[in-house]
Amino acid sequence: MTEDENDRYRAPALDKGLDILELLAAVDGGLTQAEIAKRLDRSTNEFYRMLDRLVKRGYVTRIDGDRFALTLKLFGLAQLHAPVRRLASFAIPLMRELAEASRQANQLVVFDRGYPVVIAQQEAPGYWGISIRVGSRISLFDTGSGHVLLAFRTKEEREMMIAENLGSSGDQAKVTPEFMARLDQIRSRGYEMMPSAQTAGVINLSAPVLGADGKAIAALTVPYITLINAPGAPDITNTIHLVGETTRKLSEMAGSDFTTEVR
Repeated sequence: MTEDENDRYRAPALDKGLDILELLAAVDGGLTQAEIAKRLDRSTNEFYRMLDRLVKRGYVTRIDGDRFALTLKLFGLAQLHAPVRRLASFAIPLMRELAEASRQANQLVVFDRGYPVVIAQQEAPGYWGISIRVGSRISLFDTGSGHVLLAFRTKEEREMMIAENLGSSGDQAKVTPEFMARLDQIRSRGYEMMPSAQTAGVINLSAPVLGADGKAIAALTVPYITLINAPGAPDITNTIHLVGETTRKLSEMAGSDFTTEVR
């Protein structure tokens, strides 16, 4: 279809609303109406009625008086998508078993619109553990989950995922030959084990949930902390084996004949 034929079916008001949603999704702290207009290279008056409707429909909220930010309504709609909802429902009982066996928290993460997104979270059974809110968007380059989601994809798919992320984050400096080689190493050994880039003393242990085509549809991550005075708590080596066993079961539920061996 030519550009002229595409333009024939344009819906300017819809495009304007989607432009606003996509812009607000890429920033923290919200934007004023003037800032939105400037970033989208439009006049301020063009967005007044659109912002008003988005606020009334619950997709956008006002913060600090004159700033606009996304609500969680879009995330809620995404959660209604059957494959994601089914994956989370299958995973939660196994995540609970993993938390009990490892005495650590864990989370399930999928790739969505350029970012890894937490779709399920299981707290640690004891007093201490690292948790992250469901719905959080996390780094593709600085987390175990992000590394695993990239590692268990084809070269072409990795490039597409990275390009989609860079369209929002502009983190091009992290895409190095060393980083790409690390992804191959993760795929070879079946999991990622790396110090957290966000919290000192935490080691991220991440393994893939594989689909029927052998590609990662999700990553399961334990933010491992060393427990003091906790007799019988698994060490880090045994914990990564527990993570691998859990993802193997989840992969089977997803219809995968592929397995990853924790080495």
